Amino acid sequence: MTYGTALFLIAVGAILRFAVHVHTKGFSLHTAGTILMVIGAIGLVLSLIWGLSAARRRDTVLVDDRPRY
Repeated sequence: MTYGTALFLIAVGAILRFAVHVHTKGFSLHTAGTILMVIGAIGLVLSLIWGLSAARRRDTVLVDDRPRY
């Protein structure tokens, strides 16, 4: 999950949780919003961890192409 996807899920979840005032039978939009926000937050944390660990794995490679005598 990328940063954008995680932020999108958090935004949609917040809209469903706090801005939509609809009462449905058998399905709660507020609960769905909360679940989307939690999934987005977990995805954002995992993306940050993955991005930081990938940045640490980058090493400088030295290529010695001088002729050997």
